[in-house]
Amino acid sequence: MVKHIVMWKLEEVAEGNTREDNARLIKQGLEALNGVIDGILTLEVGKNINPKGFDLVLYSEFVSQEALKAYDQHPEHLKMREFIRKVITERVVADYEA
Repeated sequence: MVKHIVMWKLEEVAEGNTREDNARLIKQGLEALNGVIDGILTLEVGKNINPKGFDLVLYSEFVSQEALKAYDQHPEHLKMREFIRKVITERVVADYEA
């Protein structure tokens, strides 16, 4: 199993939306990929309640590294990635086998 964790800091306003609106859109869009892309075991997005940290975090688990690679290149994920890149100021990522 591979765990994939991503954290983002969001722009105050981007793409005509507030930070809160974009956080909601990212959460809805990414979580909608559950059941759409093979190999996803778990995928959830949460808003950070600690005001000193990143705004949003993705926690996901995949059956294998190949499944994570397939997710990374899946057209529905690429649509979300395009939107996310327009509304963030910073991103960090970690992948590890468990």
